[in-house]
Amino acid sequence: MDLDLHVTRFDWAGGSAGIGPGLANLARTAEAIGVRTLSLMDHYFQIEFSGAPDDPMLEGYTALGFTAGVTERLRLRLLVTGVTYRHPGLLAKIVTTLDVLSQGRSELGIGAAWYEREHLGLGVPFPPLSERFERLEEALQICLQMWSSDNGPYAGKHYQLAETLCVPEPVSQPRPRIMIGGSGEKKTLRLVAQYADACNIFGDAEVVAHKIEVLRRHCDTLGRNIREIEVTAFVHPQPDWTSADVVRGAEALAVAGVATVMVSADGANPAEWLERLVAPAMEGLRAITPRAL
Repeated sequence: MDLDLHVTRFDWAGGSAGIGPGLANLARTAEAIGVRTLSLMDHYFQIEFSGAPDDPMLEGYTALGFTAGVTERLRLRLLVTGVTYRHPGLLAKIVTTLDVLSQGRSELGIGAAWYEREHLGLGVPFPPLSERFERLEEALQICLQMWSSDNGPYAGKHYQLAETLCVPEPVSQPRPRIMIGGSGEKKTLRLVAQYADACNIFGDAEVVAHKIEVLRRHCDTLGRNIREIEVTAFVHPQPDWTSADVVRGAEALAVAGVATVMVSADGANPAEWLERLVAPAMEGLRAITPRAL
């Protein structure tokens, strides 16, 4: 079983001047202990259940570009890009640029967006949920077309592109992997079944197992093999957990069918937290074989 690290806060880094060195140290520590992918949130403001709105929050793709420059193997992703934040053609170009400069380590994480306050705060349009899902599907189609040999036009309900030209092409083959965030049963998991290489499902092992079965039904309807989709979910270490508890939490999710577990960088010194709690768990995590889907 693989382990990914998700970074949701930067208030631990000691102010603006400390964020760059702090993120570099955290990313290098994660790479050194065997973390596969580092993901950042994609928000303009800090979200309210992770901190105060005026806590520091970086622009996601700029931060990933910086992280690419201080690492060698770590895969890089936002968990997840809101479809409203960037025009899909520009988004495909940004992810491609990151992929080229990181030598094939970029992934596209994307979702329907939800945080209205930051949209209103910075004057970014925030359409109704049904329209955001329509835009999400069109954005997925545009990215896939831009990462194909088809440089022709795209004509959708919300987006019209005269040329889907994307040069240089991604280093990742056949293209950067796509993760769709969220686990809504009617729309999100259907989009996962149709377009994604990976998904991120919130909840405990029982909830995740149920969502996987919903995803399986969507895959069956579309003629897709569910085994082509990597299922990821979070383990949430508690303050009194040991490294063995991290492994046990991952084992419970593996029984449900989760292939990769994620942890959120924790504490006032997340690099030290990784070395103390997560690093000793890595051998046990690698020994876990997830249930075949």
